[in-house]
Amino acid sequence: MNKPAFFLDRDGTVCEEVGYLSQVKDLRLIPGSAQAIRRIREAGWKAVIISNQSGVARGYLSEETVLTIHAALRKMLQHQGAEIDGIYYCPHHPQGNPPYNINCRCRKPESGMLLKAAEELHIDLKKSIVIGDKYSDVLTAQRLNIPGILVLTGFGKSEREKYQSSWEKEPVHIAENLSDAVRWWFNQSATKNKF
Repeated sequence: MNKPAFFLDRDGTVCEEVGYLSQVKDLRLIPGSAQAIRRIREAGWKAVIISNQSGVARGYLSEETVLTIHAALRKMLQHQGAEIDGIYYCPHHPQGNPPYNINCRCRKPESGMLLKAAEELHIDLKKSIVIGDKYSDVLTAQRLNIPGILVLTGFGKSEREKYQSSWEKEPVHIAENLSDAVRWWFNQSATKNKF
């Protein structure tokens, strides 16, 4: 039976935004994010990271480096008792270097990463949710007609200022951080299920 998932942006949501993270030594978890992921898993949901990594297309880092960072991130989370079901990334950007300079279907707000994860990890997309620090994360959710939460860590505050007056459909919630977002989601779900 397929389970719902929390699709989590990486930089600025799970770990600190440092601008094209290219070295493991710069990888730092945002306080509370490991505990939030643990709560997601304990509730029977899957936790999946989806990340645009245009730094590959721009020549700032290699795909091998991305994979090394993801292995380190998994270990860092496991050290705090949190497991990730999958990590998906998009290395493309239309203005990048060949062979990555394509208009792909995986770069958020396109839904390719979520569709791939849903197929490979047996996820019920219709019951899932997206959390991120950019409006593109919220748009990714909205294009699949699922909830999107904006967090104010990373680029969240500037994204809210930039788009708040013009977004067609606002996020279902704006949270201080991932921990706050997960707490809010489960609290409002519990309230909704009482009726």
